[in-house]
Amino acid sequence: MKNALIAVIIALPLFSLAQPFRGDRFKQLEEELPTPNTYRTASGAPGHQYWQQRADYVMNIELKDETQEIFGTEVITYTNNSPDALDYLWLQLDQNGMAKTSDSYKTRQTSIDSKMSYKGIVNLEPWFDGGFKLDYVKDAVGKDLHYVVNKTMMRIDLPQALRAGGTYSFKIKWHYNINDRMKLGGRSGYEYFEDDKNYLYTIAQFYPRMCAYMDYQGWQHKQFLGAGEFTLDFGNFDVSITVPSDHVVGATGDFVNPGEVLASANLKKYNQAKSSYDEPVIIFNEQEARDREPNRATATKTWKFRATNVRDFAFSTSRKFIWDAMAVKIGDRTTMAMSLYPKEGNPLWEQYSTKVVAHTLRTYSKFTVDYPYPVAYSVHANDIGMEYPMMCFNYGRPEKDGTYSQNLKYGMIGVIIHEVGHNFFPMIINSDERQWTWMDEGLNTFCQFLTEQELERNYPSR
Repeated sequence: MKNALIAVIIALPLFSLAQPFRGDRFKQLEEELPTPNTYRTASGAPGHQYWQQRADYVMNIELKDETQEIFGTEVITYTNNSPDALDYLWLQLDQNGMAKTSDSYKTRQTSIDSKMSYKGIVNLEPWFDGGFKLDYVKDAVGKDLHYVVNKTMMRIDLPQALRAGGTYSFKIKWHYNINDRMKLGGRSGYEYFEDDKNYLYTIAQFYPRMCAYMDYQGWQHKQFLGAGEFTLDFGNFDVSITVPSDHVVGATGDFVNPGEVLASANLKKYNQAKSSYDEPVIIFNEQEARDREPNRATATKTWKFRATNVRDFAFSTSRKFIWDAMAVKIGDRTTMAMSLYPKEGNPLWEQYSTKVVAHTLRTYSKFTVDYPYPVAYSVHANDIGMEYPMMCFNYGRPEKDGTYSQNLKYGMIGVIIHEVGHNFFPMIINSDERQWTWMDEGLNTFCQFLTEQELERNYPSR
């Protein structure tokens, strides 16, 4: 996401801009770099005492389509691999960026002129109540824990210090109102389709999640103001997502209960896609999606996903979704490239999206490291480009009659490559995005260019 070209341009001179020369313009670079230690060597490799924290999550999520709300419970098991005893834990509450009292409203800049729309005037003052509503924060046996919410951060005070090598489990229950992303912005939220009265949800940053704790700065608990990126530790996720029974869901991780939620014909196509290396298999086609649009199921289904060694979790759901998938050979394993998109994305998305995902996984794996995860989704959502592990939300909507320009086509393909590419930087090769956004954007954009040029000779890369 963001203008990645700018990220590359600023990446090279950033050091000199941030750290002005002190007298000698020709002094050796190592004089400016931090001293190597047992955690980080002079070569940049991890030292012999390097460590990372770990956070594992078990979550039950329910999305209420009729009221646009999310309800969730989670059990977090935190492993302290650091040598430090921790008296408290910090968590990120990113959704509080949508609260009426959010600092994001106080830090933005705007002006009123003759072209100001009514929506623009209304949005000058916060009116949407979108922050987390915390029902409880308890330890593993149900005893209340003392906590303090500081805007988009929460500190939990532990009954006793969490020693080095120890683990601690606790439970949180919460809910919140989902924002209309097209009106209020944000990286997570919903898009409403007036013509058929349906919603398409692209949901991220939806759960209280652990802040990263690191050797060089301790807790990374900078406030989230909407434009910043994220810093997270790795862990395992076991997530159950309950939605109306006519919805189709995609999420980070292995889809572990397809036989419980897919009709037999769709399940057959899903299994066919696992061995289709040349062309995507359409699991739910456009006509099936159109047939679902007028209905409003009152029953629910629960889709279950498990992800291993990832730093975050996101999902998308709608009754409007078309779903296609194909297999991709990476090294000695097979992963799945998938796309979810409403009919409004066709014919562009059916032609290109999943094939572009597969090409991106192959090309980045060739130039960097093999893609280790079981799936990579591209989800069509209007006017966005945003990445999470195994899941990204991408723009590229044709005109209502299905026509599209070459600029739109290449723009969509470029965004898909870029956002899928973020699986490598920073989702696999982890970096502190909150502190150094340029780092993953620069590396990713370089690989994006290579991937575009391998996709098509003279691809109009920007």
